[in-house]
Amino acid sequence: MIIGALDRPPFRLRPSAIQELNRCAIEGLDAFAGNWRPAGIGIGESDHEPPGAHLVAELIEELCDYVNDGWDRLSAVHLSSMVMWRMNWIHPFTDGNGRTSRAASYLVLSVHAGALLPGRETIPEQITSNRKPYYDALEAADKLYKEQKQLGPTLVSDMEKLIGAMFAQQLRGALDDATIGPAAS
Repeated sequence: MIIGALDRPPFRLRPSAIQELNRCAIEGLDAFAGNWRPAGIGIGESDHEPPGAHLVAELIEELCDYVNDGWDRLSAVHLSSMVMWRMNWIHPFTDGNGRTSRAASYLVLSVHAGALLPGRETIPEQITSNRKPYYDALEAADKLYKEQKQLGPTLVSDMEKLIGAMFAQQLRGALDDATIGPAAS
């Protein structure tokens, strides 16, 4: 059911919601599930060095402010893309950062749209099945951020293209289900 904009309670992205998504993603796998990382961290094969642990809470708050302040004037795809990139850039948790960024990004996209998004192969599933375009979009935003040193609408343009294309593919899956029936399991 799609909720009308006037019937929808106001949405505010909160650090506590991001922490809860991480807790759900890695509970039982990591002692710090749902808590900001207490120390520095590296990212596998990436050249990016996440900010110090002492900056995590403030940077997540800044991200939430960006989303909340832009809610009525920025597109759902842009906000979702910013969440996807910035959470990976901050890398706020000891584990599950990618899963949590994808879940938070998808939450923002769904709430902004006013519905749980229909379709097969959701955006997070598409990213998981082919990570290279996702990593390329993250690296493109990292490069622009090094140059610009501020959050802005053009920073995540590659991620927006990727999320937009994946969103369209997901919705095509819903259309296919409606017109020819669900795919055989």
